Amino acid sequence: MDGVMLPAIGRIVTPDGVVNGTLIVEGDRFEGILEREGDPTGWVLPGFVDVHCHGGGGYSLANGDADSAKGAAGFHASRGTTTLVASLVSSTHEFLLETTRALKPLVEEGTLAGVHFEGPYISAAKCGAHRTDVLRDPDIGELTELIEAGEGAVKMVTIAPELDGAIAAIEFLDQRGVVPAIGHTNASYEQTTAGIDAGAQAATHLFNAMRAFNHREPGPIPALLDDERIFSEIIADPVHLHPGTMRFAFDTSLPAWTLLVSDAMDAAGLADGHYMLGRHEVEVVGGVATVAGTDVIAGSTITLLDAFRNTVRLAGQSVEAASQMASATPAELLGLNDVGTIETGKFADAVVLDDDLNLVSVMRRGAWLQV
Repeated sequence: MDGVMLPAIGRIVTPDGVVNGTLIVEGDRFEGILEREGDPTGWVLPGFVDVHCHGGGGYSLANGDADSAKGAAGFHASRGTTTLVASLVSSTHEFLLETTRALKPLVEEGTLAGVHFEGPYISAAKCGAHRTDVLRDPDIGELTELIEAGEGAVKMVTIAPELDGAIAAIEFLDQRGVVPAIGHTNASYEQTTAGIDAGAQAATHLFNAMRAFNHREPGPIPALLDDERIFSEIIADPVHLHPGTMRFAFDTSLPAWTLLVSDAMDAAGLADGHYMLGRHEVEVVGGVATVAGTDVIAGSTITLLDAFRNTVRLAGQSVEAASQMASATPAELLGLNDVGTIETGKFADAVVLDDDLNLVSVMRRGAWLQV
């Protein structure tokens, strides 16, 4: 696609503001922006970056199957998520090790941006849809094996800071260049701040699967929201968060420290029915995924495009702010320097929307995808 330009005059969201014009693409990289006169139509955003996703389109990122992971990545790319991290749910060490080895080639080739372990080092009291029989205290020996098996593929690990050995594990991950995230936690405010001081950098789906706020025992939420060392994940759908809670989080944490995540499971983009998340059977009714026979939420059925639109439509954020939270901020969290913004030299990943935020087209690495 050398020399190809986007045909329409669009509102192009850049780190320096909105520019009316057309993107210039050379090969798989952005070459620049041609500013043009005239009335712009629609929006051109940097490709979305999802650092917390379990699957979609009927494909799993968490079952250890590389072909399934490719299918999930393709599905989400067709909805605008051009950079995707595979989030694994709590399991045995052997399974996580085997799955890391299976997904490593996909990270090396660029199909995936990395692997995130959402457990098993989490609180049984706040486990959500994770199996309690495989939960355990953090183990630096296990973490070492996982990181070495990934050879750079392991990007993030969620840990409950109140567990025995959690502080040492957070320090270890930080030293190894892996993002320690606080989540699925029943920690006190003080235990949470200890985790942050040890090197935690992110909050796994803030508000969800963590001790609720109480004015006398505030727990983890205000500690995470108030600390500029923490990037806060938000699942922007009305199933996980009331729109007022979304707005509160965005206005408090601000786009530079807030990232949208889908937390999508296999059923994203599909009809209601029965699916699997890890080893849990999940029932989807009205687009809401729960562990079968319970009211426990089991991931989501949204894409990051849905989260972006909900952020604008339900939580009153600007398109520019929502774009930053869907692309630039998650890329910064994981140190992904070639994606997340529309800038010369970065990968040509773009999402084209009309004025009503409907998806028009997606470009990944300079190539148009079928949407």
